[in-house]
Amino acid sequence: MSDHSFDGLSEKFAQNIYATSKGKIRTAVVWRDLEQGLAQLGDRPLRILDAGGGFGFFAQKLAALGHDVTLCDLSADMLALAKEQIAEKKLTDRIRLVHCSIQDLPVHVHGSFDLVLCHAVVEWLAEPKQTLAGLLNYLKPGGLFSLLFYNRDALLFQSLVVGNFDYIRAGLVKKRQQKLTPTNPQAPADVYKWLEEWGMPLLCRSGVRVIHDYMRHKEDQHKKFSDLLEMELRYCQQEPFVHLGRYMHLLASKP
Repeated sequence: MSDHSFDGLSEKFAQNIYATSKGKIRTAVVWRDLEQGLAQLGDRPLRILDAGGGFGFFAQKLAALGHDVTLCDLSADMLALAKEQIAEKKLTDRIRLVHCSIQDLPVHVHGSFDLVLCHAVVEWLAEPKQTLAGLLNYLKPGGLFSLLFYNRDALLFQSLVVGNFDYIRAGLVKKRQQKLTPTNPQAPADVYKWLEEWGMPLLCRSGVRVIHDYMRHKEDQHKKFSDLLEMELRYCQQEPFVHLGRYMHLLASKP
């Protein structure tokens, strides 16, 4: 297994991930957590690293607040889309684009950061724990780590609910891999253990899409979206719902 690049899929990725009901929920939940983290870091310009950030959806939002962001990605197509959007928003002076993998960051990026983002990357990595451990070297003491990952437990639960038992017996591995379906989802318990090993206490954790994917009538994902979003934000940090999220978002601090 090798790390995944989204070359040739940038426009489809942007449309599927952020321009849909599930994407809007993801944005709302993660951004609320990030606002909590930004408040803890104080009212000052921050140095931020967005590792594997694609076209920089959150990088652009953070830069618009006055922060300096370094955005790296393995996909040249993603960075081309990022460059176009950044120019349109007049954020060129605030965002530095780096074309490289996370593992190759030391060749291109130096110094330390107040906030490191790694969103929806872990599930595409061949060696997720090792890669994240290296990434944390960029985090300042007192800095925050924002980690969003595809939740293996939620994938298993949804597969059980819909009766996809052959898929479960196959170890949640599909015979034909879809291009936008993550290949290496992680169990939250494993990720918690990693953070504990690294001495990274959690500031907050949220489930992303704790309701959306389980709705019996899929048309309600759109027809009742405002109510759905309200309920997602209400229950995403509560047990037992937090661990039903298709994605998990963790915000951890470096002592």
